[in-house]
Amino acid sequence: MYEHIVAFKFNENYKPEHEKQLLESLLSFKGRIPGVVDMTAGVNVTEETDNIRGYTLGLRVTFEDKQSLQQYGPHPVHQQFVQLLDGIIESVIVIDYQIS
Repeated sequence: MYEHIVAFKFNENYKPEHEKQLLESLLSFKGRIPGVVDMTAGVNVTEETDNIRGYTLGLRVTFEDKQSLQQYGPHPVHQQFVQLLDGIIESVIVIDYQIS
């Protein structure tokens, strides 16, 4: 299995009403994208304010195998989410790793 971890940093165009739409879209991945075993998404609530560097939304997706992870990026459901980020995203950090 593979873990896919993403942290999102938004720009000044990001409004509070975007939060609900983005989270609903992310949480809809399971059952709509093949190979998604488990996932969570949420707003960063850490008290480590010196370490967040503006990243306020997190995503974790567990995929059944590397092929599922590779097919996730171009999948239409994922691409619909990517379109929601247009004009509001400043930066994204992505980490993928195999679960041993």
